[in-house]
Amino acid sequence: MSIRNVDMLVVGVGGQGVILASDIVAEAALVAGYDVKKTDSLGMAQRGGSVVSHLRIGQRGWSPLIRQGEVDLLVAFEKLEAARWSSYLRNGAVAIVNNHALRPLSVNVGTERYPSDEEVSDIMRQRSDRVYTVNGTAKARQLGNTRTLNMFMLGCSSLLLPIEVQTWKECMTQRIPSSILQVNLTAFDQGRKEGLDGNIR
Repeated sequence: MSIRNVDMLVVGVGGQGVILASDIVAEAALVAGYDVKKTDSLGMAQRGGSVVSHLRIGQRGWSPLIRQGEVDLLVAFEKLEAARWSSYLRNGAVAIVNNHALRPLSVNVGTERYPSDEEVSDIMRQRSDRVYTVNGTAKARQLGNTRTLNMFMLGCSSLLLPIEVQTWKECMTQRIPSSILQVNLTAFDQGRKEGLDGNIR
């Protein structure tokens, strides 16, 4: 993927660390010498609502918002959010989707139905055949801290951006408290390994 023109969405729900992850992406890209535009949208995030970060990397422009059909890279921390934002993918874009469901209140009270894995997959495949599903939540749980999911997903997506590993880790070090830094660095490394093993490209 060319850094000259990368439009990236990072999506999830409140509490998953979407904003921190996207902040680190932006900072790493800036350190690497690229122009970055970023904006966030939080829908009742503290109650498990949708959280979305738009990142435009390597471009000079006025608007940080990405239009539908123009996203090059979608990183989804939750399956329903991946499906919800799939219409933003351009044809042939890359999507990295955490295989985890966080059912919204409307599903829990019975007014709506959460889509099946097959339905989510069908929705995503209508936009691109470069959809990669990773078990990020399970991997984070194995590390003893599910809040490291965001750094695991960051590790996966870092394979698609030509930014040095050291730059990523320096930016993580600046943003993450020292008491939990090592486990987050480990999650990042495991995300990169997962991506390499799954041939994310």
